[in-house]
Amino acid sequence: MKTLFKIGAVLFIIYIHPLFLVQSLSAQQQQDYISFQVFYDELSPYGLWVDYPNYDYVWIPNVDAYFAPYSTAGQWVLTGYGWTWVSAYSWGWAPFHYGRWDYDDYYGWFWVPDSEWGPSWVVWRKAHGYYGWAPMSPGMNIAMNFNSRYEDLKHWNFVQYSDFGKSNIDNYYVNTFTHRKIIRNSSVINNKNNDNRRNTTYIFGPPLQQAQRITGRTFRSVEIRDYNKPGQVLDNNRLELYRPLVESNRVINQRCAPSEITDFRDVKSPKERVESFRENTIFPKDNIQDNTQVLPGRSRRIYRQYRLQLPRQQSIQNIQVQERGLTQKEEQLHQPMNRQNK
Repeated sequence: MKTLFKIGAVLFIIYIHPLFLVQSLSAQQQQDYISFQVFYDELSPYGLWVDYPNYDYVWIPNVDAYFAPYSTAGQWVLTGYGWTWVSAYSWGWAPFHYGRWDYDDYYGWFWVPDSEWGPSWVVWRKAHGYYGWAPMSPGMNIAMNFNSRYEDLKHWNFVQYSDFGKSNIDNYYVNTFTHRKIIRNSSVINNKNNDNRRNTTYIFGPPLQQAQRITGRTFRSVEIRDYNKPGQVLDNNRLELYRPLVESNRVINQRCAPSEITDFRDVKSPKERVESFRENTIFPKDNIQDNTQVLPGRSRRIYRQYRLQLPRQQSIQNIQVQERGLTQKEEQLHQPMNRQNK
């Protein structure tokens, strides 16, 4: 009788042990996730959270009127995940790696949060002599985005092969009036990369061997490591980036929301917003070079041209960001310049 009891107890323990193991793993996985609340809290100092029709809460950054995502104040860096956009803005860890950007003719660019991380969320094209990219549309998968935004010519960035991968790439965008011809003679770059850890698929961008062959340059891959707090640090061959797993608002039980929400009807146009937040606008500061000469066939499409020289052992968050307290000289540097060759 005792023997039967022991056998029964052992079988019971064997039966319930996997259940405890699954529950333990599930609890651990839940601890590894963050909610949208982190986006709401961390980005609030740098822009407006707006209750926007059809999108729920969207974020409008405090930037100049000529800001464009994956265009202003940043650079492409090759990593094992593909071509990765490294932003000079301290908040760049979130809006350029999660979610999508969309454009409103009155409000300008705004960011729609999502839970998937990627090296960037852009579509790529290749034409004779040019590489180009444009932000993906919200709510669309990769296949759908391959056929979108082609008519939004002003949302594209094109550079000559020889200029691709430069740290000051925003000095080399070709004029927008050439975009239609370039796109008409271009092809989609649709090579994908699968991230099994995150169960996500994203576009790698120009293949490495192809890019090196046609640009005549050698690109060294930068290792991405997880950063333990919101931000990013680029150190030569290593990029530390905050990229937690995110649980979307559709999954979690509690309702997340920004602490301050602006009604979309109360949002001013980009040009009207500039003066109101000028003192709190984040300007890349330390490595600014006032390059007033526009190269032939190139377009000055942004508020100021930034030369992003990322020093070793120095955080992007600290090297080019000035949040408050601009001096009079710096304020003069940040006055809008005449936009030539628009």
